[in-house]
Amino acid sequence: MSAAETATPVTAFMLIKTMPEWLAMTPEERVDAFSTKVMSVVKARTAGIRSRFYDTEFYSTRVTDVWVWEADDHNAYQLLIDALRETPFWDRYFEVVELLVGTENGYARMYNVDPVTSITT
Repeated sequence: MSAAETATPVTAFMLIKTMPEWLAMTPEERVDAFSTKVMSVVKARTAGIRSRFYDTEFYSTRVTDVWVWEADDHNAYQLLIDALRETPFWDRYFEVVELLVGTENGYARMYNVDPVTSITT
């Protein structure tokens, strides 16, 4: 088996809070800054990464957003974090409150059993 066939996908729930520098920008400035100063660096330095972004500020004061990252493997995730730390995203636009990183159904792979799920097909 090749390394690609045995790599374990990684999911990271990045709990973040907006910082004053981000909030001082207009919505147009935020979109431009995110595209040019954050995502351009992530795209240039990573591969095998997908993300989804959730707004939570109407329900939480400690965490205003949740950014869910899916990485093909641990190396792709590490490259992502290294890339983000070199942009204004990290500690200027947002405070990273918590990183919850795991592998989906890791116990099922470990014990060679079917995963328990509420989703039926």
